[in-house]
Amino acid sequence: MKTKYLLSDEQIPRHWYNVLPDLPAPPAPVLHPATLKPVTPDDLAPLFPMALIEQEVSMQREIPIPDEIREALARWRPSPLYRARGFEKAIGTRSRIYYKYEGLSPAGSHKPNTAVAQAFYNAKAGVRRLATETGAGQWGSALAYGGQLFGLQVTVYMVRVSYEQKPYRRSMMHTWGAEVFPSPSDRTNCGRAILRETPSSTGSLGIAISEAVEDAATHDDTKYALGSVLNHVILHQTVIGLEAQEQMKMAGDYPDVVIGCHGGGSNFSGIAFPFLRDKLHGKSVRLLAAEPASCPSLTKGTYTFDYGDTARMAPIVKMHTLGHDFVPPGIHAGGLRYHGASPLVSLLVDQGLVQAVAFMQRPCFESAVLFARSEGIIAAPESSHAIRAALEEAKRADEEGKERVILFNLSGHGHFDLAAYDAYFAGKLEDFDYPREAVERSMAKLRWRCNAIAARARGARTSR
Repeated sequence: MKTKYLLSDEQIPRHWYNVLPDLPAPPAPVLHPATLKPVTPDDLAPLFPMALIEQEVSMQREIPIPDEIREALARWRPSPLYRARGFEKAIGTRSRIYYKYEGLSPAGSHKPNTAVAQAFYNAKAGVRRLATETGAGQWGSALAYGGQLFGLQVTVYMVRVSYEQKPYRRSMMHTWGAEVFPSPSDRTNCGRAILRETPSSTGSLGIAISEAVEDAATHDDTKYALGSVLNHVILHQTVIGLEAQEQMKMAGDYPDVVIGCHGGGSNFSGIAFPFLRDKLHGKSVRLLAAEPASCPSLTKGTYTFDYGDTARMAPIVKMHTLGHDFVPPGIHAGGLRYHGASPLVSLLVDQGLVQAVAFMQRPCFESAVLFARSEGIIAAPESSHAIRAALEEAKRADEEGKERVILFNLSGHGHFDLAAYDAYFAGKLEDFDYPREAVERSMAKLRWRCNAIAARARGARTSR
């Protein structure tokens, strides 16, 4: 019985798929944080090289992948697609479950798919150093690797709780030549201000983003790199779904549902967006984003304009958000601890083209352990949410007397997250359901702040 479906190096996609031309409605404009006016390429130039800015707004459906990037991707791509026969047996389901495994990259996750692309375009533009944030350390280690490939220095601001929970992620970044600082740090104005107010702050992705953006904006030789959320990041990740489509053809199957864990949106979009194109052309396929109940931006957040970072330095985008001042509980799925979501994913959820579900972390680890014992792969805590969603989809299909084809993205391995598994086995993991009242309080503050900025902008125009 066939269990894995492999493509050759020559079958690495030659184009990224850009979803923007196929959207039923265009996304809302990105706004400047000070003026609330739509941002221009010149506004973004201090942070990104022009090639990435062009990709961010491109309406070209297929964007060629440069040969240098395909050569870098060939070190681990195409990634395998597996039929999860052991997991199916362990569940006792009649459904067929497949997973695309991204844990074979040097950094052990899907993140290098965009890290090598961003490093390439920055190096080509003459950039010397990249500044970035990281939650669990998957993105930071991926960018450290990408920087090493293309001769860039890399500075990483790592969310403090993950900096302490995951020391070996730090070791990976150091091995590839990056410098790593716990965030909030004393290296930036933003970090120092937060430490004065909350010396014991565990940090958040919003805070780490603020520090990285400030670092990039205040150094002429430095640009900013983001591991999720933005359109060009999601674009680079579509190699996952494009490969999966070819591999599903090899299996003689087509998914009824495509699943990915969701934090900022990169790995979910990477597996789902090529299938979204099929859906928009009449295919019957559901797209399901699985997020933590403690950071439920899609399931409890408000779809509105919000800042991408805590210090309100990043552009304002329309997205599902818990509020930019959100500081998440210290769950072990550090890569999913973000207050917002990709504007593209948010728009698709609002339009009903993407569904979202939230899970507590203990059921996710329970499913991940069952998966490890039946398939052999110890999944990252982030990926455990996709595993849980696949399990529940299979069980629901059985209850309905149906046979469902389920595809999920296993976005990374958990070899550097074994402390989280230790905590699970010791019964020390806590579940946290983020209260809707907290979201409403954040939204009230956000409305007040945006109204004040708009009033200042109107006053400035009047005085001129």
